[in-house]
Amino acid sequence: MLKSLTCSNKSKGDIFIPICTVLISAFGMLMIYSASSYQAELTYGDKFYFFKKQLTGFLLGLACMIGTSLIDYRKLDKLKYVFLIISVVLLALVFTPLGVENYGAKRWIGVGPVTIQPSELAKFSFVIFTAGYFAKKPSRAKSFLGVLPVLLVGGVLCVLIMIEPNMSITVCVGALMLAMLFASGIKKRYLFAILVPALIALPIMIIAEPYRLKRLMAFINPWASPKGEGYQLLQSLYALGSGGFFGVGLFNSRQKYRFLPFAESDFILSVIGEELGFIGVFILFTVMFFLSYRGYRASLKCNSFFGFMTAFGITTVFVLQVLVNALVVSGSIPPTGLPLPLISSGNTSLIVFMGAFGVLYNISKDLDKV
Repeated sequence: MLKSLTCSNKSKGDIFIPICTVLISAFGMLMIYSASSYQAELTYGDKFYFFKKQLTGFLLGLACMIGTSLIDYRKLDKLKYVFLIISVVLLALVFTPLGVENYGAKRWIGVGPVTIQPSELAKFSFVIFTAGYFAKKPSRAKSFLGVLPVLLVGGVLCVLIMIEPNMSITVCVGALMLAMLFASGIKKRYLFAILVPALIALPIMIIAEPYRLKRLMAFINPWASPKGEGYQLLQSLYALGSGGFFGVGLFNSRQKYRFLPFAESDFILSVIGEELGFIGVFILFTVMFFLSYRGYRASLKCNSFFGFMTAFGITTVFVLQVLVNALVVSGSIPPTGLPLPLISSGNTSLIVFMGAFGVLYNISKDLDKV
């Protein structure tokens, strides 16, 4: 039945998807300027340094989003292996001389002044591969052998990302894999059989690396090492606490003056909470929730199984990263380096997410008859 579904009923698409994407991204640029201007002027002599970089990523991302919104999303199915191979090759290149190391981790590839983070592309390549794999034969989800290729591909990506090391993206890809398997209609006993080993592996990965164990201890009691592992979390909590209900005012953050590390990237939500308060964070997450709702709505209403799975996967990547980042910044889970989508500084993430939301808008044009 699923194979016989067609995509004949076209609509103009859910315009709220690109509108929300652009609004959130534009707001992100504003907050990146606020969070980074002091540090940028000290380091580079230009307080607009990070803003300019993000603006470049925004313009490229906008072009990418327009392009993916116009090209028929079903063509991505034919390219699923191409995207997957490219992602694996790029992840492997991280460990060559092209790899760029920052803060003890190799997560980027550098060619001249341009750097890219392959793990950002890998997440969406996995979504397209999984969607195409199950769309070709949905019954594959009903047997363990049928889901094995997805597990193997997901496992390879997780291993390559893990040894960078980048545990946060590894966990994100692992959670995405489970979510995609659930959406495919996998039997509950198979999903449970996959989930249990994954949960067992998580504490093992933490214990295996001393720095992860230190982060866990700092999370449990950050005041035990206020100038060490607990420093970043404490500064984040100070920022959020200072913001109160209405915030200290736009551009008036005190924590951005070299107190809060990575204020323009992983912990930008702390600066948003400090400057705009609970109200500002609430409005931001309301817009993000609305965008997620429109994404899942487009997924459920799509005529094709490939479109359903792809839209579900794109939206789930966004939701996972927003939740994890918010939980880290608020001290609800151990600190980990995962950017806030469309907001945090980082061109690769911004361009890839905007391109993915262009695909999502394209899928929203393909609705079920109701």
